[in-house]
Amino acid sequence: MKYQTQKEQQTIELGKKLAKKVHGGEVILLSGDLGSGKTVLVKGFAKGLGIKKIITSPTFVLFKIYNLKRGRIKTLVHVDCYRVGDGREILEVGLSDYLGKKDTLVIVEWGEKIKPYIKTKNVLIKFKTLTGDKRSISVT
Repeated sequence: MKYQTQKEQQTIELGKKLAKKVHGGEVILLSGDLGSGKTVLVKGFAKGLGIKKIITSPTFVLFKIYNLKRGRIKTLVHVDCYRVGDGREILEVGLSDYLGKKDTLVIVEWGEKIKPYIKTKNVLIKFKTLTGDKRSISVT
């Protein structure tokens, strides 16, 4: 499916909408240029799942874990592979503990870096900057 957003709030709303379609156990790989809206979409997913905390990119800590009290998904793991050289590194520091868990959703920014090492079902979301704030977002 293809979507277009023009403002940050539209990307957040798209994330909220997509959050209603996940069941747990998925790994969502986000791919796109720096500043294309990956973290903004994660903010929308988090809101859609009921997380009230401020979501920021875990660039320096590699991943952040958010626990939920309600719903089928109990844990959101937000990963940023921007600073990761070899995708296996992030798996070795604990991410593999969360992959494929039925009550966990893993969302990975710069997901193309770990895609070859992910054996669980995954969804690829590609971001493309068009003009100004306009984004093309495709989900496969």
